Amino acid sequence: MKRSTLLPLLLLIYLAVMSYIGRGEFYAGHYTYYFGIIILTLIAIALLHIVLKRREQTKSKKD
Repeated sequence: MKRSTLLPLLLLIYLAVMSYIGRGEFYAGHYTYYFGIIILTLIAIALLHIVLKRREQTKSKKD
């Protein structure tokens, strides 16, 4: 499995676990905080995937 797929996948699993652990914030009514953190993390994971994919493509072009 390529690094550009494996690393974001592992981070998504980590995010799911942390979202479950932090569900107390959701139940306490802090919806903006709870979903804001999740959305920002998803954006960071997506950007990481794009950067790693471009690096793999650049590396394959050089070889």
